[in-house]
Amino acid sequence: MTILVCGSLAFDTIMDFEGRFADHILPDQLHILNVAFVVPALRREFGGCAGNIAYGLRQLGAAVRPVATLGEDGRHYLQRLRALGVDTGAIRVLGEHYTAQAMIMTDRDNNQITAFHPGAMALAHTNPVADTSGVPLAILSPDGKQATWEHAHQLHAAGVPFVFDPGQGLPMFSGEELLRLVELADWAALNDYEARLLCDRTGLTLAQLSRHLRALVVTLGELGCDVWVEGTATRVPGEPASAIVDPTGCGDAFRAALLYGLAQGWPVLRAARLGNRIGAIKIATRGGQNWSLPPGFDVQA
Repeated sequence: MTILVCGSLAFDTIMDFEGRFADHILPDQLHILNVAFVVPALRREFGGCAGNIAYGLRQLGAAVRPVATLGEDGRHYLQRLRALGVDTGAIRVLGEHYTAQAMIMTDRDNNQITAFHPGAMALAHTNPVADTSGVPLAILSPDGKQATWEHAHQLHAAGVPFVFDPGQGLPMFSGEELLRLVELADWAALNDYEARLLCDRTGLTLAQLSRHLRALVVTLGELGCDVWVEGTATRVPGEPASAIVDPTGCGDAFRAALLYGLAQGWPVLRAARLGNRIGAIKIATRGGQNWSLPPGFDVQA
């Protein structure tokens, strides 16, 4: 039983800014914005939503197969995934392209500014969803626009239920396109900002959107998440973290746990509770793929 993860594989260059963005950006001067942030700490990590979700699923013991593209410079990423026990059979390496690159700056309030070069991800649509035998579940995480659209239709045609996770790729789509993707999906997972943007683009409320899905999950950081089912929201409280170190990849860790629970046949509220627990573990570790379950952690609790 293998979970498909459609989305990006990327290298993350992560920078920590010791101040607050708000102290350096003048709202009334945005039309002539010219700022520089000194970042004493800088590191490079394996990332991308598909990579982070696949990593999380392996930590939880699930079989996973990313559907993604890498550039010629990403072969060592491929080796890493194999070493983790990830099925890399649906990852395509594209020569003459760079692997997608994300430059992420985080301030002391955990606000983030990200610059993203899609690289090989821009051609992810050339890597279709093919073998779905033994696949009970998939997720459509942020990817190239054409890839997202085509993979959604391919999963739906194959009868594979999937989670729609548009993430930062959401602004690429019109309201009509987003509504169609929601209709093709079985679940949707968004953070609170993305949820507001989805409502703005489609002209529908979360209650209305949830009626097109088995459930719509809106993550709320330390507050937990809201799970919308048939127009009604249930708050699943957040879990305390041992330390607040780095929010990068917390949403992906949550989604890995959500997928794990859904693949086990759990009710969505139980899967969301596990997502909150895993998100709290991840935020205490730098990077999206360096966390691990603490000794004695009971996934089934």
